[in-house]
Amino acid sequence: MNATSNPIQRRYDLDWLRVLAILSVFVYHSTRFFNLGDWHIKNITTHVWVEVWNEFATIWLMPVIFVISGASIFYAMEKGGFFKFLKDKVLRSRYTHGLFSGSYFAFLPHYFKGVYWEGDPSAGNFAFAGMHLWYLMFLFMFVLVLYPIFRLLKTKIGLGVLAKIGGFLALPGAMYLLALPLILIDDLINGFLIDVAPGGWGMAFYMCFLLTGFIIISHAGLQERIRRMRWISFGLAIASSAAFLFLIFNAQDPAYAVLSEELDDPLRSFSAWFWNFSFMGFCSQHLSFKSPFLKYANEAVLPFYIFHQTVLLSVGYFIVQWQIPDLLKWILILAISFPVIMGLYEYSVRRNNVLRFLFGMKAKERGMASQPALQPASSQASGD
Repeated sequence: MNATSNPIQRRYDLDWLRVLAILSVFVYHSTRFFNLGDWHIKNITTHVWVEVWNEFATIWLMPVIFVISGASIFYAMEKGGFFKFLKDKVLRSRYTHGLFSGSYFAFLPHYFKGVYWEGDPSAGNFAFAGMHLWYLMFLFMFVLVLYPIFRLLKTKIGLGVLAKIGGFLALPGAMYLLALPLILIDDLINGFLIDVAPGGWGMAFYMCFLLTGFIIISHAGLQERIRRMRWISFGLAIASSAAFLFLIFNAQDPAYAVLSEELDDPLRSFSAWFWNFSFMGFCSQHLSFKSPFLKYANEAVLPFYIFHQTVLLSVGYFIVQWQIPDLLKWILILAISFPVIMGLYEYSVRRNNVLRFLFGMKAKERGMASQPALQPASSQASGD
């Protein structure tokens, strides 16, 4: 059967894709000092070409991570009932924006005044989602809401439904129709589920990517189709992304204003899936193998994600003030932040079982058994 509830071999291609996605988040955030949009800390000068990169990255970055999470949940559902599943899931910028002046300790009493959301730093100080850790909060909420659907799809009847859906999507070109639900969401849903959009997409979109990742990983034929069509997906991804970026950066031009309003959302929706299928296809073709590096990197994913933005901001706060070329600033931010993050992981979290628990990792035991087929989604993360 294509859709099955039986345990399968670990998907090393998804492990590689997860690691590469988190590294992409790191690179993405390292450039936020220099793009046109607002962020926690900004360089004095900003650059349009960095904004182009940022807009390009938001097309696919978080969609890929939520699709991987959906695939992880498919395997995590093997491990027991709701309470076991729930247990697995449980287990400085105000100053630079001119919104506050004074010392760190003078700021502390004001921390809980107003709620901060990405893109609107004037709304308040308290980031209840944990700044870039919003992904973990969203994922936790989504799996609770969608759990009945996930559980139903793992029953005998549900597996039959998954087999039919996967069989249809495995037809040549049919998988690209997964962009249509995104277009419908954009047209039919308004309010909180769309307006709260860290990472470039609204909550309703992320929930859709999560559910679709669950469906995709259930069907071997669909995954084989994705692998075989990887080059077609890649070509379509480049073309659609180029068209999308051209339209949004020329939306103020009367010659393109109407075209941009009509096509930017469909182009972004299709492009997101083209990139998803490209990455999944190439990883399946070339990265379906294990290595000591992958084992180490895959375990480090969540601590790396938790640490990365805090370290980037701490390092970048000083470097953006230096009188050196902006490109050199960015290189130094990357070159300094990466070893600092890895050092914090290696010499604090990885070797201490208390910290391993607090960072969502399993306790390190002597003669620890091999890892299960695929870690639960909440233990392998990423974000904005």
